[in-house]
Order: sequence, then structure tokens, then C-alpha cells
Amino acid sequence: MPERVLFVDDEENILNSVERLFFGSGIRVLKACSAREALSILSREDVAVLVSDNLMPGMKGIELFSKARDMSPDTVRVLMTAYADLETAVDAINRGEVFRFIVKPWEDDLLVTTVLDGIGRYRLVRSLRKADEATLRSLAQAIELKDPYTRGHCDRVARYALMIAAALDLDERMRLDIEHGSWLHDCGKIGVPESILNYPGSLNEEELEIVRKHPVWGADVARQASLSETIVNIILYHHERFGGGGYPTGMAGTDIPLEARIVSVADTFDAITTDRPYLKAYELKDAVNMLLSLRETALDPQMVDTFTALVGKDDIWKSSDGIVEREAGA
Repeated sequence: MPERVLFVDDEENILNSVERLFFGSGIRVLKACSAREALSILSREDVAVLVSDNLMPGMKGIELFSKARDMSPDTVRVLMTAYADLETAVDAINRGEVFRFIVKPWEDDLLVTTVLDGIGRYRLVRSLRKADEATLRSLAQAIELKDPYTRGHCDRVARYALMIAAALDLDERMRLDIEHGSWLHDCGKIGVPESILNYPGSLNEEELEIVRKHPVWGADVARQASLSETIVNIILYHHERFGGGGYPTGMAGTDIPLEARIVSVADTFDAITTDRPYLKAYELKDAVNMLLSLRETALDPQMVDTFTALVGKDDIWKSSDGIVEREAGA
């Protein structure tokens, strides 16, 4: 069954325009002329994305979103607003009321892309609720399809992170959560346009800001799906820097959760040993030296020392799929 998208606006011509825009898209478009009518629809229909104007008679869009969040928590909320109302929209996003906002008059391509991203987020939350290994791993692999340079990245990060976890003798529950968190650490990239993910050159500040939001988006989805705190921490904090200055919070040192510090080393190692649009892969020896140079500034020195001691051994080799493994018989 196609996902339902509910558009709410007190102007009939606006609703007719979006209905024409999505005609033939395979998306089922629902329309409401008021917030109260929208709440009535939400009470009887599963809605993937709710797109609403803010300044409407009776009940504003922001109030509608607050009520919709309680009634249908998985529904993704997108605010349509005029330029004069941008401050309200930004405040709503910061308070977690809104996934995105669209400025009126909208660009058709941007509106379609935003709705499709919202549907992707809705599907992700619904799938994560199952929380079985096959589902989590397949989701990670689906997210990787957005970026052809990261094929196998989540599996490799999980393998490297588990090597560190085993060396630290962490308990089985923690190791399982680290594995699952490694698979899902980049799940927030589902909200980053592929044109940005796959851009071969340097990104501008606006594009970088979009990329930097992916840990917050991913952590929000993981919380919404009731995943463990360890998994949420990995998604949210894996781009923090041990010396401070990372994102999204600027947290530093051992204030960064252990699980995130482990995955950060694994993620960095895979990034520098895999060809990317902006960087050729390092050989193993050079990659180890790079990790060592990042001790204290970007990466936890204990985690770096633990990992480099493992991959620096003679019986470790880099297989054709990029995963570091022990030779047979070692």
C-alpha cells in the first residue's frame, strides 16, 4: 500500500496545486483545509508525512504538529511557511517539532524531495522498531546505496569496532549494541541529498551544515524507534573529537561515551583505507600512522593504541572486500 501524505492548508488552490504535483507519483495524497480536519484524518489513517501551513485560522500548524506528535508519533512533520514566519519555523525545528520546513512559494523539486525524504524517515523508524539483526543490517546496506563509495562501510566499521570491544573485554550486551550501532551510525544520512554525499569536490558551508546534521537526525530516529541508549550514543556522537571541536555538540574527552569513541576510531580507519571521491585509500601502514597522528586531538588515545596494536600484527591482512581479518590458520 502506498504511503499517505497529508497536506494541510486553508487555501484550496494550494491543496489542488500539491495534488497535481504528486499525481502519478505512487504517493497517496490526502488534503485538509484546517488543523482540526487534519487531526480527524490522523485519527483514522496511517500518515507517513504531514505537510502543513503554519498561519491558519483557528489552530496554527505548530500547534497541530504538537497534537499530531502525541497522536501519531511516527508521522514525519514538514512545515510550509512564508518568509515572515521563518523564525517560527527554525524555532520549531530546534524544539524537535518539525523535520524540515518549506518556504512559500515553494520550488516543486524541493517539495517533492522533502516529502520523499520524509517517507524514507518514516519507513526507517517503522523498520527499526522490529530491531532484529537482519532488519538492522539490511537497513544499513540500503542507506549505503545513497553513496556508492561506502559499499560495505557499515560492516567494516562493525568488524573493527568489535575488535576493540573484544580487546577491552566488554560484555556481550555492549558488544551487540556496538555492532548494531556501527551498522546504523550513518542512518541519519537518509536525510542528506545524494548530490551532496557524492559531490567530488569541497562542500560549501551550507552543504557542510546539512552533512553535520546527520548524527542528530539519525539519533532522533533511533530514539523514536526505542533503540538502546548505547546505539543512540554511537549514532549521535561518532563525529565528536576527543580534543573537542567535533559535531554535533563539541563534547570532548571521556565525556564522549565509550561506545562512540570506539566507533569513531573504526569509522576513521575505514574512511582512510577506502577510496572516496575526495581521498584515495591509504595503505595499511600509512593508515596506522594516520590514526596515531590523531591521538588526543580527534581520537581517544587508548582506543587508537588498542586498535593499532591489533591491525599492526603480522597475522593481520586486508582482504579484497576491505575488511581486516586474520589469515587462515593464524
